[in-house]
Amino acid sequence: MKYTKKDAKAYSRRTMKGIWSAALLPFTPSLAVDEEGFRRNIDHWIEGLGIDGFFIAGKQGEFFSMSVEERKRNFELAVEACAGRAQTIMSCSDQNMDVVIELAKHAQKVGADYIVVHAPMLHFFKAQDETLLNYYRTISDQVDIGMALWSHPDSGYLMSPELCNKLADIENVVAIKYSVPRPMYAQLTRLAGDRIIVSTASEEEWLDNIIELGWRLYLCSSPPYLIQTKADRRMREYTDLAFAGKAEEARRVRDSLDPVRAALKNTRPAEKPHAHQKYWQDLLGQVGGRVRPPLLELTDAEKKATREAFEACGLKIG
Repeated sequence: MKYTKKDAKAYSRRTMKGIWSAALLPFTPSLAVDEEGFRRNIDHWIEGLGIDGFFIAGKQGEFFSMSVEERKRNFELAVEACAGRAQTIMSCSDQNMDVVIELAKHAQKVGADYIVVHAPMLHFFKAQDETLLNYYRTISDQVDIGMALWSHPDSGYLMSPELCNKLADIENVVAIKYSVPRPMYAQLTRLAGDRIIVSTASEEEWLDNIIELGWRLYLCSSPPYLIQTKADRRMREYTDLAFAGKAEEARRVRDSLDPVRAALKNTRPAEKPHAHQKYWQDLLGQVGGRVRPPLLELTDAEKKATREAFEACGLKIG
């Protein structure tokens, strides 16, 4: 590792910045992991789009359809493909604590920069705060690598800002992907912003969070490589303008992407986010590939509607 456990928070403050994306993982027609396609995507995302870091084997990466060994291999591939040009944060989320810790130790061993662990689904909801404190402390006790928390409605509950403020005291907890309403993550930023880097996946809210909350990390979803091309890096552009204090100019660039956002959002079938995003990748010249069951593939009609919206959205290809 590039830092010790006691230095994890300080190291993250220096390096965990910029635009990070959650990587979709391409699968071949036979549903094997497309390792070469993944490498090509990573190279394009770094060199072509200027993305700073990657969230690996998360929900976008279909971790739920992968074996533990495939997830470990995905970690290795990401570290190899980034080759020091971008940072990595490996999703070790699982309902089984032994699997979480096994994956976390592997991420640390192969040279990942950080891990992220989703708040687990709990079967009794009456009082979960002490359970969650124990959950993350138990993981922390087993590894030295910096850990990000992740709270999302998929767990069946949201961790409160007050609970996250307590979790921020854990030595190697460095960040949180806080997929909650804006008042909640703004409150956590005020409560614990000195001890934990707070971020959320909403690209639509990213600019306001830079300007109003002082954020410097987008952690993270797929827009950084779906609404940009090598010839049209407007998310990177408005981010850098905002970091430089040029708020009004940044807003103009951010707002110019509204047709692209609308095309992406309005053609996405509710049950098929992965297949839709992978098809959009194909249209961009990236490697999309198949989704694994039980996820659903797009129909020909859905592909046609998506392709027409893509061609009309104004995103420059090249």
